[in-house]
Amino acid sequence: MKMKLILLLITAGLATAQYNPNVRAGRTSIVHLFEWRWDDIAAECERYLGPNGFGGVQVSPVSENYIITNPWRPWDERYQPVSYKICTRSGNEQQFRNMVAKCNNVGVYIYVDVVMNHMTGYGAGVGTGSTCGSYFNSGARDFPGVPYSNLDFNDGKCRSSTGGIESYSDPYQVRDCQLLGLLDLALEKDYVRGKIAEFLNKLISIGVAGFRLDASKHMWPGDIKAVINRLNNLNTQWFPSGAKPFIYQEVIDLGGEAISASEYFGNGRVTEFKYGAKLGNVIRKWNGEKMVYLRNWGEGWGFMPHDRALVFVDNHDNQRGHGAGGGSILTFFDSRLYKMGIGFMLAHPYGFTRVMSSYRWPRYFVNGKDINDWVGPPSYSDGSTKPVTINADSTCGNDWVCEHRWRQIKNMVIFRNVVDGQTLINWWDNGGNQIAFGRGSKGFIVFNNEDWNMDVNLKTGLPAGTYCDVISGQKEGTRCTGKQISVGIDGSARFQISNTAEDPFVAIHVNAKL
Repeated sequence: MKMKLILLLITAGLATAQYNPNVRAGRTSIVHLFEWRWDDIAAECERYLGPNGFGGVQVSPVSENYIITNPWRPWDERYQPVSYKICTRSGNEQQFRNMVAKCNNVGVYIYVDVVMNHMTGYGAGVGTGSTCGSYFNSGARDFPGVPYSNLDFNDGKCRSSTGGIESYSDPYQVRDCQLLGLLDLALEKDYVRGKIAEFLNKLISIGVAGFRLDASKHMWPGDIKAVINRLNNLNTQWFPSGAKPFIYQEVIDLGGEAISASEYFGNGRVTEFKYGAKLGNVIRKWNGEKMVYLRNWGEGWGFMPHDRALVFVDNHDNQRGHGAGGGSILTFFDSRLYKMGIGFMLAHPYGFTRVMSSYRWPRYFVNGKDINDWVGPPSYSDGSTKPVTINADSTCGNDWVCEHRWRQIKNMVIFRNVVDGQTLINWWDNGGNQIAFGRGSKGFIVFNNEDWNMDVNLKTGLPAGTYCDVISGQKEGTRCTGKQISVGIDGSARFQISNTAEDPFVAIHVNAKL
């Protein structure tokens, strides 16, 4: 019995370490406000994210980066660090601190996208083309803003003839050579580990809740672990004593390569890229896929363990056609299917969920490739980012898409909060593309992805009463702005969903009961 108790305590400790998103009780999802300015995020936390139950925000990299002018200010310049100063086109350090405090105060925590695999490889020669004016010389491997010198990079360790990654079947090349010409940091060195940990600990002291580790596949798991082991506990102004930063690592693993996502489980959660790729195939009904196959979604599809997975329908890479998934990835450009995919993700218990919030860009395809996939955020002629403006109907202006503000997605974030901890029950399907399932006695969702109308009576598991469908509308005061669903004394309800409906799915939960 004593040994069992010790094991239970160890397991509980692991569960509350870097795998815990640290969200406030009753909040279950985060949103990626891609390329938003710090001032706009602060405002969005207070006016929208906090009141609607979002748990946190993933923000774009905060470290000073090289300004790329050819093409003009692409989004990926944020992934070209020249120092660890908090200074980007999203704002300066004071604006970042103000954002973190304002968001934390309303229970919406901040997760920073961190680039620790590399420094910029562009601008070879002497340069000060950076967001804070720091001098750097990438050709000489000289970054005095950190400082890093030629001693701190993997140039002599790379096993390829070009210095770049030539074969993804060679794990040494993937982790020791340059990714897309970016200067690969020697993370095995104590000095480099110390500088990165110093940067992350500064962010922790400011009040961030955790980190997305960019390009983790290109770093040795042991090197990442060595950095994580140096991190401080979270700021007790907002978090419990002893709380560890949430860690989730970007590892693209669709199978068939030398590097596996499972190698990184010891460090924290890992991005499950198979999730969006396979869900997109199902929702699009490609390759004979049907929604009935989602019955054993999660580990049953060969995904990583539930408590190690950070899941998403799309992210800033694969919505642009690269970074895993290909054409199956659902995005805001396919809004009807996209909302179904997000609805399923937020209703299903597998993994910790992240919602995407994007900006529009002018897609232009040549030979099946979008040649405008580089386009940066909505900007003025001087390259500064345009503010996120809010329209009277709660949508966003200035070419910001704001999927998280779409009624269907916002209401499903709330749905997930309501059903948190409830098991998946009362699965039903028609053998094809009509499915339904409940989450304990708290919520129920129904999808019609067939080419014909749906009219079925289903056991919901919910208490008797009249419920507001939170997809076609929502509960406002004592009325529904969309469909009403009547649940009988036996917990059953009739669901009628047209195959031509704007959103061919229905969701009800106990907090939307009249």
